Amino acid sequence: MADDNDWTRPRAMAIPEEGYLTSSPGRYGPTFPKTPACHGFTIIAKIKPGAETEIREYGKTLETAVGKTPDVLAPLQLHYLRWVLFDIGADTYFMYQGIFDTDFDKYTEDAVALFSATGITTIFTKLEGFPEDWKTNAPAFIRFVRDHQQPSFLEYGEYPFVTAREIKKALRMREAFTSMLDESQ
Repeated sequence: MADDNDWTRPRAMAIPEEGYLTSSPGRYGPTFPKTPACHGFTIIAKIKPGAETEIREYGKTLETAVGKTPDVLAPLQLHYLRWVLFDIGADTYFMYQGIFDTDFDKYTEDAVALFSATGITTIFTKLEGFPEDWKTNAPAFIRFVRDHQQPSFLEYGEYPFVTAREIKKALRMREAFTSMLDESQ
């Protein structure tokens, strides 16, 4: 197996159906592996009837929050988020895909703490079966996420195992180097 510290060589990882290579207990169940794409999960859940417009509007709310305070989501150590609404029969489902640097348990605990501290409500409140006491009951929040998670079976990283912090640091260094070169001309 290639060195996890070798970011110069793209990597792919096939993941068994259960979502992990070896079962390692976490605080809320088995931990999922760090993959070449770092950590992440995909949640698929049915939305509450009539909630589609609210969910779409919430996307704008989050866009505004990040516009005002660019680091509002920093505690989550995110690389990417992707939200999708789609229909299956007469029902509408929400898909949440997140790629981040912490393990599953820490990410979900940090999400509960972030939403509680900022007053930003999680969009999950618009999903069927989401616990109403989620702000004070992190285990129930995490149980919901685990129950609705769809583990990936392949993950790929062009620059494997690199954290968002490392990427930003490299980009700051590139910017400083470019500025230094521009000044020397």
